Amino acid sequence: MKLVHIQFEGKLTCAIAGEQGILPIEASLEDVIAGRADAAELAAASRGKWLSEQEVVFAPSIPAGKKIICVGLNYKKHAEEAGLPVPEVPILFNKFSNGPVGHGAEVGLPAQAFKYDYEAELGIVIGKTARNIKQEEALDVVFGYCNVNDLSARDLQMRTSQWMLGKILDGFCPAGPYLVTADEVGDPNELDIQLYLNGELRQSSNTRDMIFTVPEIIQYITKYMTLEPGDLILTGTPEGVVAGYPEDQQVWLKDGDVVTVEIQKLGALTNVMKGC
Repeated sequence: MKLVHIQFEGKLTCAIAGEQGILPIEASLEDVIAGRADAAELAAASRGKWLSEQEVVFAPSIPAGKKIICVGLNYKKHAEEAGLPVPEVPILFNKFSNGPVGHGAEVGLPAQAFKYDYEAELGIVIGKTARNIKQEEALDVVFGYCNVNDLSARDLQMRTSQWMLGKILDGFCPAGPYLVTADEVGDPNELDIQLYLNGELRQSSNTRDMIFTVPEIIQYITKYMTLEPGDLILTGTPEGVVAGYPEDQQVWLKDGDVVTVEIQKLGALTNVMKGC
């Protein structure tokens, strides 16, 4: 099932995405993810109108206020382009609730930084409370998956040994447009992943190039903290980021740039950069 999170009749609501368009249902995305509402049953009983994607405003495909945990340097070829050794354990950092924006939203690029970069990533949305999960059981706690762009200000990220400042700017976690349930996605480590900048292909890989697989990531994180329904995990980006180019070929994101993340089975997430 493909779910979307939209602004509808003055409030955030969950909706079903299908061939007929988008059908709002009487439930929040948080309740659907946590199993307190059945999206399929609500859709079947709905007397609402199917909407076109052009009629709706997309919200991030995750509930507000949940944890956002990111894995850095998690593709082999990305580690190679960065000139860094393959990590022995997942490198974790985080984003906050000011980061998520929806498909079609503008993302501000403040004047306080210059080296703005894109990162196409597979997002994992947790569906069950999880602590000390075994690797072979890890996919059982996944509700679904979405496209994410882990936008980064490299000059702020590399200012200190801690990456946080370059990752937490407002709007620096576009997510969507769909949240696709795990049963429709299948193996999350067999998905093509691409990123386009102004229509030009910049990143092209497959999630099988991950250093730590989705089950390994979930198992590792839940050794140290409890994951809850609606939490989002970003799984790292493949090669092709601006920072991976030779220094004299690095052209950072700027006002008006259009960035699209496209992952197999998950649709395409597009956002426009806006100088501010």
